[in-house]
Amino acid sequence: MGWKDFSACASLLVLAFFLSALTGSYADLAYSVAEETRIATVVGNIVKDMGMDSKTMSARKVRLDTEESGKRYFDINPNTGDLVVSQVVDREALCGSRSSCALNYELVLENPLELHGLVVHILDVNDNAPQFATDEIKLEIRESAGKGTVFLLSEAHDADVGTNAVQRYSLQRNEHFALRVSTNADGIKYGELVLEKELDREQQRDMSLHLTASDGGSPPRSSSVTIHVNVLDANDNVPVFGLPVYKIGLPENSPLGTPVVTVSAADADEGVNGKVTYEFSRISDAAARSFSLDRNTGEVRVAGLIDYEEEAHYEIGIQAKDGLGLASNAKVIVDITDVNDNAPVIVVKSMSNSIPENAPPGTEVAIIHVHDKDAGGNKQVRCSIQETSSFKLIPSIKKYYSIVTSQELDREIASGYNITVTATDEGTPPLSSSMTIHVSVSDVNDNPPVFEEQSYSAYVSENNKPGSSVCSVTARDPDWRQNGTVFYSLLPSEVSGAPVSSFLSINGDTGVIHAVRSFDYEKFRSLKVQVVARDNGSPPLSSNVTVSIFISDENDNSPQILYPAPAGNTFMTEMVPKAALSGSLVSKVIAVDADSGQNAWLSYQIIKSTDPGLFTVGLHSGEIRALRDISESDSMKQNLVISVKDNGQTPLSATCTVSLLISDNLAEVPDLKDVSYEENNSKLTSYLIIALVSVSTFFLTFLILVLAVRFCRRRKPRLLFDGAVAIPSAYFPPNYAEVEGAGTLRSSYNYDTYLTTGSRTSDFKFVTSYNDNTLPADDTMKNCPKGTGDSVAISDNGSRFSTLVICCLL
Repeated sequence: MGWKDFSACASLLVLAFFLSALTGSYADLAYSVAEETRIATVVGNIVKDMGMDSKTMSARKVRLDTEESGKRYFDINPNTGDLVVSQVVDREALCGSRSSCALNYELVLENPLELHGLVVHILDVNDNAPQFATDEIKLEIRESAGKGTVFLLSEAHDADVGTNAVQRYSLQRNEHFALRVSTNADGIKYGELVLEKELDREQQRDMSLHLTASDGGSPPRSSSVTIHVNVLDANDNVPVFGLPVYKIGLPENSPLGTPVVTVSAADADEGVNGKVTYEFSRISDAAARSFSLDRNTGEVRVAGLIDYEEEAHYEIGIQAKDGLGLASNAKVIVDITDVNDNAPVIVVKSMSNSIPENAPPGTEVAIIHVHDKDAGGNKQVRCSIQETSSFKLIPSIKKYYSIVTSQELDREIASGYNITVTATDEGTPPLSSSMTIHVSVSDVNDNPPVFEEQSYSAYVSENNKPGSSVCSVTARDPDWRQNGTVFYSLLPSEVSGAPVSSFLSINGDTGVIHAVRSFDYEKFRSLKVQVVARDNGSPPLSSNVTVSIFISDENDNSPQILYPAPAGNTFMTEMVPKAALSGSLVSKVIAVDADSGQNAWLSYQIIKSTDPGLFTVGLHSGEIRALRDISESDSMKQNLVISVKDNGQTPLSATCTVSLLISDNLAEVPDLKDVSYEENNSKLTSYLIIALVSVSTFFLTFLILVLAVRFCRRRKPRLLFDGAVAIPSAYFPPNYAEVEGAGTLRSSYNYDTYLTTGSRTSDFKFVTSYNDNTLPADDTMKNCPKGTGDSVAISDNGSRFSTLVICCLL
């Protein structure tokens, strides 16, 4: 039968399997393919046989799985669903001498998970020729052998099976021997020499014959061996084995040199005719690599690796031959017993590398398959995962397991998990293996930014530079990447009617707050702003925090003197009684400072005085008092230059000049035209002015004394002013603070200050103190009640007259 006929038969066989597979949508599939078939050869279409289309195949991730970790001979074309050859199959290497050779696969479908059995039968191809164990068969036959004597020949071994194995033997034509082909209990054909004509050693001592073994393949293969016959004297007994079949159990992994079995054959002959030797008559390549035979003793020992997973059963033919060539055969069957020498194997079949943190419990993370190549109880496997509250292992179909979430995940607590799966078999001792699967948790924007503090406070000095940093806020977002990226902004609001953006700005990336303008403590002292921190997630989350900014004062305002008025604006002087005693209050310097705190604490100091030992000024009160009793020798005109200084780090100051006249009546008052400028004149000019004032004062004093004796017995010291415009003591410029103990407008003293509205040559008028009848705030003094006052005319150097009204209370 030709190769085409064989292929046709194979195709019919495949079709028969297809028809049986299509009888039910969930039946197992079976295919057949000849060994040595080229790679990419299509064996069958699994998708069509399963009743699916290519789209369903792709969606359900159809694939082949096998428990064996060796070569993968078949695979599925992901585009067409064809079962194709992925590696050339050698049936002899795969299945040895077994008549049936098949590869078992599991067809896996996901969504939902299904398993189907798939068997691929490997058909034998006549690719091996028969082989004899040796190149020469030596026979020693006694000449006494009778006609019809049978001599057993070594059989030829063919790795193929069925019709491709050895089918016939042929012997070279000769006159003494004929060939008889027989079949043993295992169905293996062997040859026997049948003596048809007696031998005559004297005529022919030896002879050579050619034996040919042929298989039944198409075309057939054959090989030959030479039979060398040595004619001996008579040997009429053959070796006899004690047992026709020896059955032995051998544990796998037995060390080299381990005795397996000892075969023994007895020969009744004596001498050389009774000496028996042993040799393998029929043995597979795998058995030849694993076992050795002692030629003289018949002992079989382990010569190579014994692995139950590679080969579990061996059949070995042993021939016993006596010294003259008579032989008999026996069979040794070695069954390999399994030892728990293979740990379970864990294979990940499907895996999700990342899972969102808001995935519901029960979400499938991975599908694993566990198998063990051992047999029996050694193959039973228990699978578990290490103690964890986030994942659990659920058994699925057969040896498949699903790893699912057991609770909601939180990436901010754990961004990934290492899930360790452990598989343990039930052997003695048990073996186990582990695999760690890493699962990453992907982020979801579930956390708003959180500020490090519940509120922020910052202090900024006034007169700051625009653009300078005020403070910074920081918000943390435990989310990842854009979900954790924080941007800052100011919540729109108003400060003193102006938008907050005209005062402050914030860096959206760093949270640093900058001043847009320079602040003035005297205008506002604090402001509050709401800062919003927003992440970049979708949808974005945000949170707010209050930032309070306090403006601190700087010493940027000099003291302002309210009384006496600064020089150049008006001319002011006060009269001091000649009888003033030490410690008497003569006047008071009133000053304020727009700053606050220690920057507004004022101190007073006389920096220049006409008579340094006569007057003193209170350091913090500004009160001018007599340092000693005033005497007649003291100069009538006293000028005090007083410095008012604040208490800032860099103190600021202002000065004023207080002019005092030591006198008890107007007659003694000199011309005051140039009092405020006397220090700028020469000594001669000063003398002339003093002389003129003295004369005028004497005249006026005389008139005053006359009137005073008549109407008044005693009067308090009067204030001498130019003009009659009054500034009440309750008046203060705006934004000025009264600092207790700092000398600024102490409440224990009250003064009315009267400033001139005319030139330095204005008239003089007497008024009462603040605590008595205060001078009205009009142009002239009111007339006294009838009968209680007199008028006095006073003229200045310009010959102008004005009226002085003196009112006395009797």
